[in-house]
Amino acid sequence: MTNETDPEVRVHGADGVGWITLNRPTSINAINDAIRTGVPAALEALDRDAAIRVIVIQGSGPRGFCAGADIKEGKPVEGPVAARERLMKSPWIESLDRVTKPVIASIHGYCFGGGLEIALACDLRIASPDALFSLPETGLGLIPGGGGTQRLPRLIGLARALDLLITGDRIDAAEALRIGLVTRLVTDRDSLERETGEFAKRIAARPGTATRYVKEAAKAGLDLDLKAGFRVERDLFALLLSTEERLAAAAAFKNKASGKDK
Repeated sequence: MTNETDPEVRVHGADGVGWITLNRPTSINAINDAIRTGVPAALEALDRDAAIRVIVIQGSGPRGFCAGADIKEGKPVEGPVAARERLMKSPWIESLDRVTKPVIASIHGYCFGGGLEIALACDLRIASPDALFSLPETGLGLIPGGGGTQRLPRLIGLARALDLLITGDRIDAAEALRIGLVTRLVTDRDSLERETGEFAKRIAARPGTATRYVKEAAKAGLDLDLKAGFRVERDLFALLLSTEERLAAAAAFKNKASGKDK
């Protein structure tokens, strides 16, 4: 699928992978209303598309993935009650939580503020060596408002998260990998899209239902006690036993083990 109706959020699919590109390179893909509405719409469409098994979010241009909210957007000043009602009504980054397929953030350059919150809401984060990460909101008299205070501690632990949240310090890609903020680093900036694509296609080649269910089980378990988490795991395991994908995979494994596929 291809979407050119909103050039600030571009969407295309190939080889089982759906690509969402934040396309505001002159502002380091800073978040504006087009991104706030375009990304959830793209995610919903790709999640419905049976040909797509993995989704990648990337930023265009050489400077970065996303620098956060666009402070030049010129929104009218609103009171605290109106701001709260707006934020409670349309938490757009949370649209990532409704996606059943794996979502990969492919990160280069600046990944700050709301940009990092987008990445945190993805399932996997792959970065180039030039990537820089920060949640600088406290320096502006604010706190992260797109899930940063909740997702970051769950990902890297409370103490490390508080260190980054309170100080607003920047960390590089190597440190992000060390603390578990990102899951993989690519060779260099120029290879980011290619290596991300290869990684995504490798996931897309696996049985799609099992991939979706293992994501569902792992994420559901974060909000459950261990016994309830086991119940979710067993329920999903049982549902997979008789799927066509599972039977085909089992037959292929059996043939390979017996040497029949040689």
